[in-house]
Amino acid sequence: MTTQALPSALAAIVDDFQALSEPERLQLLLEFSQGLPDLPERLKDHPELLEQVVECQSPLFLTIETEQGGGTSGTVRLYFKAPAEAPTTRGFAGVLHEGLDGLSAEEILSVPDDMPELLGLTRAITPLRMRGMTAMLGRIKRKVAASSAVRS
Repeated sequence: MTTQALPSALAAIVDDFQALSEPERLQLLLEFSQGLPDLPERLKDHPELLEQVVECQSPLFLTIETEQGGGTSGTVRLYFKAPAEAPTTRGFAGVLHEGLDGLSAEEILSVPDDMPELLGLTRAITPLRMRGMTAMLGRIKRKVAASSAVRS
């Protein structure tokens, strides 16, 4: 798979990872972990609105909200909660947030399920952690699809 199948922001992130050596890729992942935004106040006080991605080794919670726009599809907003002491998990969430937040449901649903493998981290990160990122993407897509079905 090439990055042509990805939305432009996510394709740029994948290109950045692919341009680096393996140790540099891990450093970039750590940078994404530091850039993951905090939850908005309205979600901090309501953990029941977040869904845990149990496949992740560290506790990771996420939710989506769809903002209605002028077209048939609204803008999808992604929100993540991951502990600071879990930089790999936070980094994966940061990549997905930066690459997918603000896109339409159709754009998110078109992202190939194996996109995490394009980051070139499969030798540097344990398979269990890679499965966690794949699960995050799958959970996002499932929630987006369910939200889209409700709006239809």
